[in-house]
Amino acid sequence: MIIKNKKASDCLESEVTDLQVYLNRRQFMRASGGIALGLGASNVFAALQSGNPLKPPAALADAFGRITETSFGKNEKVAPYDVATTYNNFYEFGYGKSDPSEYSSHFTTRPWTMTVEGEAEHTGVFNLDDIIKASALEERIYRHRCVEAWSMVIPWVGVSLGDVLKRFKPTSKAKYVAFETIYDPKEMLGQQGGVSLDWPYREGLRMDEAMNPLAMFTVGMYGSILPNQNGAPVRLVLPWKYGFKSIKSIVKIRFVETMPQTTWNMLAPSEYGFYANVNPNVDHPRWSQKQERRLPGGVLFPNVIPTKMFNGYAEEVASLYKGMDLRRNY
Repeated sequence: MIIKNKKASDCLESEVTDLQVYLNRRQFMRASGGIALGLGASNVFAALQSGNPLKPPAALADAFGRITETSFGKNEKVAPYDVATTYNNFYEFGYGKSDPSEYSSHFTTRPWTMTVEGEAEHTGVFNLDDIIKASALEERIYRHRCVEAWSMVIPWVGVSLGDVLKRFKPTSKAKYVAFETIYDPKEMLGQQGGVSLDWPYREGLRMDEAMNPLAMFTVGMYGSILPNQNGAPVRLVLPWKYGFKSIKSIVKIRFVETMPQTTWNMLAPSEYGFYANVNPNVDHPRWSQKQERRLPGGVLFPNVIPTKMFNGYAEEVASLYKGMDLRRNY
C-alpha cells in the first residue's frame, strides 16, 4: 500500500470530485479516445461538456498526443471549457471579460518566434514549435486566482518554466528574468488605444521563482493548444501568484541583473506589486482579498470561498520568501 502524506496545497474533501462523476468521466474518456491520447479525465469531461478544444497543428500533433497526466490538482473540480475560454482578462483585446474571445479569432499565432536576450550563453531568435516538439508535455490542473477576487480551476498543458530557461544557460549575473507580450495593434484591438497601458505588456520574476517546479511554460489547456483568448501560443502559469503575473503571447525573454519594470506595477505601484503573491492577509487598496468567487457560479449562488495563502501552494513556494515582509513586498 502506498501512503501519501497530505500537502497543504491538496484540495479539501469538499472539493473532491464525486465518485459517480469520476466514473462518468472515465466513460467519456473511453468514448472519446481520451485514454489513448493521454488526456486527463477532468479535461475530457469539461471539453465534452461544453465545447471542444482546438486541434493542434499537424507539426505538433505528436507532442500533444503524448501529454503526460500528472498528480497536480487531480481531484479538483475543473471549470468547463467554455467558462475558461470566455471569461478572462487579456487587455490587448479589450477591458471586458468576453472581449478576448470576441476579438481574438483572427490573431496570428503561427509561425511564432521568441527572442532571448541578456545574461545567458545562448541568445537569439528561437522557433516556439521547435521548443514544443523537444519537450515532454504535461497536464497540470492548477487553481487560478485573479487579483480581482475571482478564481477557477484549469487543466494547463506545458512544461516547467525552469527546464526551458535552462536551455539558454543563464549566467550568474542573471538575477531576474523579464518577459514581453507581442505588440501588434493591427490584430490586437486594445493596443490601438482602447486600453491605457504602456505597451507592450511586461512581466518579470526573480530567477528562483522562475526555477520553482510549479512555474509553467504553458502552450495548451484542456488537452490541446491554447485558444487565442487565453494567451496563444505561449504564456506563463504561476499558480501561487495573481493572474496578471502569468503573461500571455510571449515574444521576448530577457535575463537581467536588476528587477525589471512590470506593466501593472508601473501603472499603479500602490496596488500591484512586483511579487503579486496571493495573500489573503494583504488586501487590495480597493477590495478585500480574504475571499474569492470560484467560477462557475450563479448570481444567487456565487460560490464564494476563503482565499488560501499563496493560493494553497505554500508548501511548495513559501521558502522563496523566507524573511521577507510580504506586506511591503506585496
